[in-house]
Amino acid sequence: MKSKQSFKNASGFGLGASHLRWSLDHLAGGDADLADHVQQWGYPPERRSPGGFAALLRIVIGQQLSVKAAATIAARVEALMPDGLTPAGFLNADEASLRAAGLSGAKVIYGRGLARAVYDGAFDPAALAVMPDDKVTAEITALKGFGIWSARMYLMFSLGRPDIWPADDLGVREGLRRLRRLEARPSIKEAEAMGAGWAPYRSSVALFCWHILNNAPLKAGD
Repeated sequence: MKSKQSFKNASGFGLGASHLRWSLDHLAGGDADLADHVQQWGYPPERRSPGGFAALLRIVIGQQLSVKAAATIAARVEALMPDGLTPAGFLNADEASLRAAGLSGAKVIYGRGLARAVYDGAFDPAALAVMPDDKVTAEITALKGFGIWSARMYLMFSLGRPDIWPADDLGVREGLRRLRRLEARPSIKEAEAMGAGWAPYRSSVALFCWHILNNAPLKAGD
């Protein structure tokens, strides 16, 4: 059933503002903690990113970085390419310039691997839109440097899939700690289990966890 649900939503963006409101209200009807926090913080904004090479490159740039730092580096990288973030532009960019823009050596390698795969036709980002979630994950994680977290970010923000649960994301786990009023941040395994009850709308709760954190950021020492 879950795979069928994912494929059904593959041709359209399933995480629009109206879906977020409806799904969170629906889940909050049986979850007092969620209901309390939605009342306190309101609904998360819709987050939508055009898919394709540029979106995947931004995801690899953003690995293990804050949203602000990732955006700054992505803008510097894009400034090196007169035609925007394209496979050819990234392949032609000077490595020293990419490093000076803020990319690590590993991310330059990952970006070039992605660019080469798209440029040569070995990987087609456009084809992901009509694949079920598990197939999208397999295609993305086959790329060097792209793990489960990267696939989940693309599934959520570029494809709008409604039942993605990035339990490996620090922000989601911190938001979950606050949502459930826990003393300690849950482990990835604990977060995976805690999210199960929100299926098939886990993407909405993940966005809400980030929303909590955006309204009350981590403090030094947290």
